[in-house]
Amino acid sequence: MPDDVYPPADRDDPRAWRDALATTLGSDVTAVAPLVGGVTGRAYRLSLADGRRVVAKTAPTPLTVEARMLRHLAANGTLPVPDVLAASDDLLVLSFVDGTDPITPTVERDLADHLAALHRETADAFGFPFETTAGPLPKPNPWTDSWPAFVRDHRLRYYATLAATEVAFSSTLLDRLRRLGDRLPDLLDDPASPALLHGDVWFENLVVDGDRVAAFLDPACYYGHPEAEVSYVLWTETAGDPFLDRYRDRAGLAPGFETRRAVYEVVFYCQQAWWFADESREDDLLDGLRTRLSRLDC
Repeated sequence: MPDDVYPPADRDDPRAWRDALATTLGSDVTAVAPLVGGVTGRAYRLSLADGRRVVAKTAPTPLTVEARMLRHLAANGTLPVPDVLAASDDLLVLSFVDGTDPITPTVERDLADHLAALHRETADAFGFPFETTAGPLPKPNPWTDSWPAFVRDHRLRYYATLAATEVAFSSTLLDRLRRLGDRLPDLLDDPASPALLHGDVWFENLVVDGDRVAAFLDPACYYGHPEAEVSYVLWTETAGDPFLDRYRDRAGLAPGFETRRAVYEVVFYCQQAWWFADESREDDLLDGLRTRLSRLDC
């Protein structure tokens, strides 16, 4: 299908773009149902006259970026992702993947298998061919030869600076974050090769059907250290010990992972402090940030 969907100004009203989609998809839209989930955008399940079901998604960020990431994942490895049927900056059309089941220990192990396989896809440097996003959160990905340098410059310091524009970071807290950045060459190691990461694996971005993960949604891709992805899955409480034990078996985690995990969690807290600054979570996020910094003697 061509990338030629151009909805009218009211992109969040399905009536504004269903006729255009009928032309693009070659079949009339017979029913529209809103889907639950999503942090910044809206999604709808569309039933087509030819029997297909697809998903139409709107968002305030350019959806062509998400389409490019999904296509990259589909072309590199075996991670199950929806097919991109059509895309513009304002509207993304994907194949519908059914599944509303809970994440059980068996699903956690399947999740670990998928991520261990994805992380075998590698590049020559850390970063990505283009800047990506996680919802409204920008993710700069300039190609970088060193993992500690990538985390310091394009994750830790970038998000600390971004968060400080929205949240009252004290000068003491900013000094602690700077000290952590200076210490990253001693705390983080390069992996054997930069690995392809989905970049935003948490329960809202997983479609679970029975005992398996049927699809991974809403990527925020880059090539990085697999431990960063594993840490995020644990930090979001998407999965726990069954996932971690299976991932260790499949791909291994070097000694000292718990210390390095705290480094990545500092980055996650900075990201969240910017994203949710206006949702009365500031105190909890700052407490989590200070706790991780203390754990790292910063």
